[in-house]
Amino acid sequence: MKKNVLVFGLIAGAIVTAMMVFSAAKCYGDANFESSMVLGYASMLLAFSFIFVGIKNYRDKYNNGIISFGKAFKIGLYISLIASTLYVVVWLFDYYLFIPDFMDKYTAHALLEAKKAGATAVEMAEKTKQMNDYKELYKNPLYVILLTYSEILPIGIIVSILAALILKRKNSSMHKVENPLAV
Repeated sequence: MKKNVLVFGLIAGAIVTAMMVFSAAKCYGDANFESSMVLGYASMLLAFSFIFVGIKNYRDKYNNGIISFGKAFKIGLYISLIASTLYVVVWLFDYYLFIPDFMDKYTAHALLEAKKAGATAVEMAEKTKQMNDYKELYKNPLYVILLTYSEILPIGIIVSILAALILKRKNSSMHKVENPLAV
């Protein structure tokens, strides 16, 4: 199981981190955070499709076509954790080494969007305070880690649950012996 989880976790992690770096560079360059966010979450779903592949591969190749919900969920969760950890580590390197003013640009973008949406002076003041608080929290690496995990890991958990429900199999249809006397 360890090799299976590691292989599919690393594949999922490579996909999601490559897309995150591309997406961050794109939104950082043209300040289009919305399309980058959509691209980011789509890439997470694409990467986490390897949870299905990993569970099915383990069930069919290593477990005689049988897998419980619990075992399937555990495999999916481990794949999610590996991919999510790669995502977090790469984001930390990207943020601290290449785009340390990301939060300044994101704050400016969020305030501009609020203004375009017709926010009142009071709403703008609230939004400004909220974004400044957010920027202050983002100065703490622990908060950056937790926030980044909160972006990706819930999606992996949901996909793991769905994959475990879909792929669980109590009996292998290939190895099932039927009793000819049973009615």
